[in-house]
Order: sequence, then structure tokens, then C-alpha cells
Amino acid sequence: MRGWESDMLLENVKLALTGLLANKMRTFLTMLGIIIGIASVIAIMTVGDAMNKSVMGSMGDMGVNNISLYIMQKMGEDYDYTSDTFVRDMKDKDYVSEEMINDLTDHFKDKVEGVALKKSVGEVKIEDGKKYANISIEGVNNPALKQTKVKTLAGRGFSENEQNESRKVIVVSDRYVDNMLGTEPAAALGQTVEAVIDNKYYSYTIIGVYEYSESQAGGMGAGKSQKDIRTSAYIPLQTAIIQLREKYQFDELEVVAKNGADQGVLATEISEYFNNKYYKENDAYESYAYSMKEEIKSMESMLNTQTYAFAAIGAISLLVGGIGVMNIMIVSITERTREIGTRKALGATNGCIRLQFITEAVVVCFIGGILGVIVGQIFGIMASKMMGYSGSASVGGIIFCVLFSMAFGVFFGYYPANKAAKLNPIEALRYE
Repeated sequence: MRGWESDMLLENVKLALTGLLANKMRTFLTMLGIIIGIASVIAIMTVGDAMNKSVMGSMGDMGVNNISLYIMQKMGEDYDYTSDTFVRDMKDKDYVSEEMINDLTDHFKDKVEGVALKKSVGEVKIEDGKKYANISIEGVNNPALKQTKVKTLAGRGFSENEQNESRKVIVVSDRYVDNMLGTEPAAALGQTVEAVIDNKYYSYTIIGVYEYSESQAGGMGAGKSQKDIRTSAYIPLQTAIIQLREKYQFDELEVVAKNGADQGVLATEISEYFNNKYYKENDAYESYAYSMKEEIKSMESMLNTQTYAFAAIGAISLLVGGIGVMNIMIVSITERTREIGTRKALGATNGCIRLQFITEAVVVCFIGGILGVIVGQIFGIMASKMMGYSGSASVGGIIFCVLFSMAFGVFFGYYPANKAAKLNPIEALRYE
């Protein structure tokens, strides 16, 4: 931009600010529509960001590096998806065996960290007089216990010997300890958990206590008292298999990918490897694997689209603000008709007059946009905290909103500015 053009633009900004300050109340009311519109968009983006973080965090806790492998009925090209056709029950040869799991981890040793295995033992109510606690007992191997991402408050997880020798040891939550023992987590170590499962009595020794969090309940604790909330308790996988009188075989498992591995590609490779090696000749079942990370990306994209859609709806209020700017600019031009005539008589061109009033409209919308961003951030953060989340609008989103409000100033300011530029100077000077 040449020097004289820069000076003229700066002079127009000064004139705009002087005119706006001369009519503070009218200026504020003019900005109000812009402020509300921008604030609505920013608040929606902030709350949307908080909700996205909450959902992504919950899904991430399920295992962002996990690949779920399922054994399911074969679905060929002629399969009728509208029917409930069932070929046959699963046999031993259809399940994933220990040898197959070892083969998987060996074949993909450069990409796979381990295989998380679980067996649900049952949901029980532990009682001791008036004290009680609801727990869900799960048999897990060490990779599966690691994937729960629980915070250990006291004790430890399972040793290899405890896993291999089917020891009757258990890891419980601090909620269980508080309900049943009323002690600190460390004091619970060595205490026993006595449970009746399928009319059989079992006794486990507590070797670890973890910190319970609401996210682990998956929303199932809403509306329940602290004592009635069901928490998970973990025992060695081999212990669970013996108690259930089952074989070491699975129809679903979680493969934990190493950092840096492409989960989508790895899921396809694992599924193809299993199908080609173990299920090619199987008459009814095959393996299917999918990546949790791909699912998270899909969910994130959907949530972002939803946030942008709500923000776009909120932006409709900007139209009202823009029309308000146009209306006040027309009023301002009517009031300043003699001023316009004087400037034209002194040599101001149509372009100079047009630029002056467009600048004034842009300044109004710019200041309104800045105030809208501040107000939107405040209300958005307050709403997020009330919902128990934390969030903020992106820097890119804030910049876009400010630029968008300035573009509104140009759009809605052009008509009155052009009207002012086309005024006849003689008629303008005669205007009363």
C-alpha cells in the first residue's frame, strides 16, 4: 500500500472512531447485534470443544491403540443382511486359541505390543452385616489390566507367576475399600474379598487398590448412591478361566498396537492373516478386525460437523446485526449530508466518500466482533464448567469470526457508503 493510501485509510479510521464516540449509545446498540451473533458462535464452539474432549477422552480410555478382533459368522457375497440366518454354534476349532494368539504376537512382533484378554466372571454383591458393595469381577491378563489405565493407589498388579499359577488374588477400587473396610487403600492390602458366584464360594486376597473414576462407569453410576455404584474388580485371567470351567479360547480380543503403527492398515493385515491361515477352510466363521483409532477419527469428524452446524445456526443472528449496521449507517449519512457536500466541494472523490463510510462500518463490526469473542469465551467457559468439562474456541475459529464480522461490515456498509458517494454536492450543501 502506497504512503498516501495508508495515510488516507488511517485518517478514515480516526474519523470513524470520532463519529462513533460522538454517539456512544447508538454505536453500542448498533454493535449489539454483531456482539450477540459472534458471542453465540464462540460460545457454541467452546462448548462443542469441551464436549468433543469429553467424548474423545472417554473413547481414548477404551484404548486408542487397540485393534478389536472378532470371530463372526461368514458373510459372503450372497449373504442376506436382512435375514437372521444362523449357520451353527461355535465349536472349539472356531475360537482363537492360545497358540493362535502367540502366533499373532510373534508374526506381528514389530507392530504389536500385546494382546489384551478378558473373561467376565460375574456381577456380585459383597455383604458384611450392614456393609455392602457391588462389584463386577473380570479375569484379565497383564496387557488387559494395563489397558484399563487405572491409577494404582496402593499395591500392584499381577505377577507372571500369579497369572500362570491361577492365584486367587484381586485388584479392587478405592470405592470398594471405603464401602467394605472403611480404611485407607494401603491398609486394605492383604485383606480378603469373599464372593458367592453361581452358588460357589470364592475368597481372593487384595493385592492392589486403584482409584475409581466416573468415566470407568460409562455413565452407569448416574443417579445412584455412592454405595450402590458397581465397580470393577480384577483377578488373573487363568484364575477366571478355571472358575468358569472354560478353555483358553476367545471369540473376541484386543490387539494393542505399538506407537507409530498404522492401526487401520494393521487391522486389515491381522484380519487377512487370520482368515488365510486359520479360517480359510472354516465353513461358518471368519475373523474381522477394526481399529479403535479409526472409529475415534470418525466420531471426532461427526462431532466437529455437529459443532459447526450449530455455530452456523448461531451465526444467523449476525444477519440481524448486519441489517442494524446498514440501518444506522443510512441514518448517519442522512445526518451528515451537508458534511458530505462540503467534502465533495473541497475535492473529495466518490471513492474517498465511499471508503470513509465503509471504513466506519468495518470499524463498528470489528469492535463488535472483538467484544463478541470476549463475551462468547466467558459464557462458553462458564457453560462448559457447569457441564463438568473444559473447553475453548480454537484460535483459527476466533480469527475467522473477527474477519467474518469485518466482512459483514464491508457487505452491509457498501450500500449506504455508495449512496453517500453518489450524492450531488450542490443538493447536499443545500440539505437542511
